[in-house]
Amino acid sequence: MKIGFLHSLIRKDEKLLLDEFRRRKDVEIVMIDDRQLTFNLGKDAFDLDVVLERCINHSRALHAMRLFESAGIRCVNTSHVATVCGDKLLTSIALKEKKVPQPEVRIAFTEASALEAIEDMGYPAVLKPAVGSWGRLLSKVNDHDAAEAILEHKTVLGTYHHSIFYIQKYIEKKGRDIRSFVVGDKCIAAIYRTSEHWITNTARGGIASNCPVTADIGDISVKAAKAVGGGIVAMDIFETETGLLVNEVNYTMEFKNSIAPTGVDIPKYIVDYVIKIGRDGTNG
Repeated sequence: MKIGFLHSLIRKDEKLLLDEFRRRKDVEIVMIDDRQLTFNLGKDAFDLDVVLERCINHSRALHAMRLFESAGIRCVNTSHVATVCGDKLLTSIALKEKKVPQPEVRIAFTEASALEAIEDMGYPAVLKPAVGSWGRLLSKVNDHDAAEAILEHKTVLGTYHHSIFYIQKYIEKKGRDIRSFVVGDKCIAAIYRTSEHWITNTARGGIASNCPVTADIGDISVKAAKAVGGGIVAMDIFETETGLLVNEVNYTMEFKNSIAPTGVDIPKYIVDYVIKIGRDGTNG
């Protein structure tokens, strides 16, 4: 079996995956650097059974997967999953349509309507770019003055992603949230991410510790994964007095900080799944 390994930089996560692939005697890895990749639309013929996407850049990942799919190559994850998970608004719509609980979300298209939506929702609120990762450019808005200032700054930035105002109700996490990992139809592991800061991403200094995969965590994680199209995804989950809420779904999940605290061989699960897709041709 030939597996395309679509990548940007080779980080620790990618090294762990490559080490696991190399343990499989019946697998040949074809390294595909997205910085050197070109396509000849309609004329491409790739000698690959499946492509595993591990890009850093969302746009490159999304378009490369769609182009591989157009050439008849299966991808993990699919371009559909990348499209939905790469845009927080599309993720929220997918969760809503499948009745997966999430924090209250408001969308606005102008500075004035966004301010009105925040005032109606109530403070504090969180402003997020529709496209982004690692907890970057998130703003916790505590009052009217802060809302006016942040909205003005986003408007002046002027890019497409800052002209769509994605507003989320602030959830008091009491110093932690949950990151759960789904491969196929199973929630394989989960961690608590703990931080004194309101942003708990491990990329921003959050500390990972084991979180037992309860029936509730497993259920909401798998439902969220299926809502966005399935595959290999990670959920950010909030604990509240009324139950669990899915905050975001990530389609190129990082897991290096989660293997030790959970004791779960995450790379093995991912490699097994990719090989299965290469053999049976379905991403279910």
